[in-house]
Amino acid sequence: MPLLTKIDLKLRLALRVAALSAFCLVAAFAFLLFDGDRTARAQLRAVAEVVAKDLTLQLGQAHWVRPARDAFPDLQRIAASVMSPGLCISYRDEAGEVRQSFCGGSASQKAPAPFDWLCRRLFDPGAEISQPISFEGRPMGAAGAAFEPSSQIAAMWRETTRFLALMAATMSVLCLLVYAALARALRPTRMIQTGLERLAAGDLAARLPAFDLAELSAIRAVFNGLAEKLETTLAERRELTRRLIVVQDEERRRLARDLHDEFGQCLAAIGAVAASIGQTARAECPALVPESDSIARTTAHMMESLRSALTRLRPPELDEIGLTASLDRLVAGWNRRGGATRFAFVATESLDELPPFLCANLYRVAQEAMTNAAKHAGARNVELRLAWRQTEGGATALEMSVTDDGGADLDSLSAGPGLGLVGIRERVAALDGRLTFEPGAPTGLILRVSIPAPARDPTASRVGSVS
Repeated sequence: MPLLTKIDLKLRLALRVAALSAFCLVAAFAFLLFDGDRTARAQLRAVAEVVAKDLTLQLGQAHWVRPARDAFPDLQRIAASVMSPGLCISYRDEAGEVRQSFCGGSASQKAPAPFDWLCRRLFDPGAEISQPISFEGRPMGAAGAAFEPSSQIAAMWRETTRFLALMAATMSVLCLLVYAALARALRPTRMIQTGLERLAAGDLAARLPAFDLAELSAIRAVFNGLAEKLETTLAERRELTRRLIVVQDEERRRLARDLHDEFGQCLAAIGAVAASIGQTARAECPALVPESDSIARTTAHMMESLRSALTRLRPPELDEIGLTASLDRLVAGWNRRGGATRFAFVATESLDELPPFLCANLYRVAQEAMTNAAKHAGARNVELRLAWRQTEGGATALEMSVTDDGGADLDSLSAGPGLGLVGIRERVAALDGRLTFEPGAPTGLILRVSIPAPARDPTASRVGSVS
């Protein structure tokens, strides 16, 4: 049964028809064997009756004519009309002794040994059929008829093979016709498979055409209804995600503004006070100079951490200088940290005419992807690339790729994606885009994001690279 799971439906049904045909052949074979034995016995019984009647006539003649008495029994007189290859006729007296017998020639064709063995096990070929003879009310022996066993089996073999050959040819043609009919009837299943593949690939616009079969029409109705519900649900989810991202970015912007206005001002005030204390301490109490310098350094460090947090919350230059320059600065900032990972950015065209929502999300995706590559994958080289591509359908899409040579692979992503990857997927879904991962060469991963092209102005062409 496990093997049948890999066979297509029409072949499986054709095999079942073939199995049923084989069962019918076996049943017909058994029927022909028993019918052949029954026919042979009926033929022997008829021959025995004819021989018995002729011998009875000979007894009447012998009673009245002396020469006829000496010629009784004369089986040769009747043999010409009843004899066939392998047939033997005989006369037995009242004591059961064979007084005379006559046999025809043996059949020239012999049955195969397995068929011969089977017939001898199932039947009793060569058994004699006898017919009693009486004259004037007195028993006068019996006439017998029997086939030579090999001849009887050969005759059964000829009749069986002739019929089975015709039946096997008919069943073979029937199986081929059934297979062809099933192949024609199940041809729409290829459309269903193609539709399911498109649906699994994210093409929710896939629909199935009308079918003639009622069962396939029911599948079509369920499939199209499911695709419409999925398309509606995905559109609602995409819109909800877009709103959530807008709210999230607005909250980040508000938090960054509050931190800058409140916490940043407090840190600036602390730094000014620390500088004033330091000047006073140098003039009046030199012992307090180290403590004032320590306060100033701590305040400066906190101010630097605040600037980094504000940049992560809302890069201020994104609205001012555009996406391309913002990504340039993001990559340059990673390189200035002096870690083991080197970053590069390549853009084949200007991306400054993109909508603000798209720019903000692309920036966040690039930021999170590079963070994952540097901190979690242990990559030594990371390249961020933005380019316009032609899709298979001929449409234009904006493609972002982040390539690293780290130790992560596809299995590690499927084992447990982190929150950063979940955020990337949500943003890509909000942009109606597609996120894929490919193995790098020779190591690492390639994160690829494809976004349908919005309205843009591709006039300026620029290639930027920071390493």
